Amino acid sequence: MDEIAGRWIPLGLLYLAGAVRQANLEAEIYDAMAKGHGYPEIEGRLRASRADYVASTAITATINEAVKTLELAKRIKPDTVTILGGIHPTFMYEEVLSGSAAVDYVVIGEGEATLRHLLEVLEGGGDPATVPGVAFRRRGELVATGRRPLIEAIDDLPVAWDLLDWDNYPSLVIPGARMGAISTSRGCGHGCRFCSQQMFWEKSWRARDPRTVADELEHLYGTYRLNVFLITDEYPTSSRERWEALLDEIIARDLPVHLLMETRAADIIRDRDIIGKYRKAGVIYISLGIETADQSVLDGLGKEQTVEEARQAFDILRQQEIVSEASFMVGFPGETSDSIKRTMQLAQDFNPDIANFFTYIPWPYADGYDELKPLIRVHEYGKYNMVDPVIEPSAMSMLQVEVAIADGYRRFYMGKIMEYMTMKATFKRDYLMRITKLFMGSSFVMRKLGIGMLGKIPAKVAEVKRKFRE
Repeated sequence: MDEIAGRWIPLGLLYLAGAVRQANLEAEIYDAMAKGHGYPEIEGRLRASRADYVASTAITATINEAVKTLELAKRIKPDTVTILGGIHPTFMYEEVLSGSAAVDYVVIGEGEATLRHLLEVLEGGGDPATVPGVAFRRRGELVATGRRPLIEAIDDLPVAWDLLDWDNYPSLVIPGARMGAISTSRGCGHGCRFCSQQMFWEKSWRARDPRTVADELEHLYGTYRLNVFLITDEYPTSSRERWEALLDEIIARDLPVHLLMETRAADIIRDRDIIGKYRKAGVIYISLGIETADQSVLDGLGKEQTVEEARQAFDILRQQEIVSEASFMVGFPGETSDSIKRTMQLAQDFNPDIANFFTYIPWPYADGYDELKPLIRVHEYGKYNMVDPVIEPSAMSMLQVEVAIADGYRRFYMGKIMEYMTMKATFKRDYLMRITKLFMGSSFVMRKLGIGMLGKIPAKVAEVKRKFRE
């Protein structure tokens, strides 16, 4: 599903295209989602391009579509070299390579240096086994060259900003705005067990120079008129000193930009004395991962956060003209109807401006996956999207989980709509009214909310059946 707020740019592909150019090759980016294209259009583009190399990236939810695209490229031009990277292929390269002969190479981990090196070796007729960070087949045998060390100087990575058609990335919430994205750091040192990012970045955190980031914002605004930016960092505020320096740099440029980001509740509390700088620098939207009302579940997830910290963080954000979002997860292995009700009540008690309720997903490469196998009911990776339930909790049916999520959304937003309408007319009120209208106008959202109404009786029957079996 496209983002309700608009279409975000594929920032990772811009960095990879920069690496392709460093290998002295011509690069193209084709963002089929942003253009609203399906496979007929993708096939047409591949036939017109006749590219020597076709590369894609994938998370678990998109891995099958990415492989299908590479298979299409091979059918059109059999000698095309196909390359696949991203979080899911990094950890599941054996499954990916054994599952489709159309995938020639998998890039393991951080991609820029490895992709450049691989292309240089292939162009020179060398042995890809000399390239750290790749996996491939050779005479029917799997070859994996291990992980390449992470890049130290991420400020030096070129970004191919000129390759995008920027008209494809409007903001649907802020009229007349164009949406961009920037990366100010990579990784996170925390150990949340449900998070694939800390695994991918090996629990490291590397930051860019604040002045370089501000220069980049200034360039993107001046050259492409981008004025809404998603900060894609997993954890942008890890260092208060560096984060405040970045805010100061952006404020000094006096750029008319809006910044959207996510961070941790503890950092909002830590920064309560400089939260005004957040807003002055253009931060209009902050998302906090709350996850659950059950502190024992939080502790088991390795979240390193208390429920009370989250409450304080929303109180602080409420004092500023900053839209606050809380994200929760439901459908844990030990979930019950009562525990979900407590989480939904917590969402109302915290009273963020926006709330999202995601399903708990057992990533097939994560610690503890084998323990969860008896509860996994869905094996189609396309459903591993944090919207559809994948596991069936011991005390609930999957339908009950879906109904609970739909009810949670309905109850939260029915209360919020009146609150938005009675707010003083400000940028924040207008933003919330527009995004709520988009949310309620989404066919995907309406279909999901409908599960709550249509599924209550079947869900109750499932509950009775479960109790009868017990």
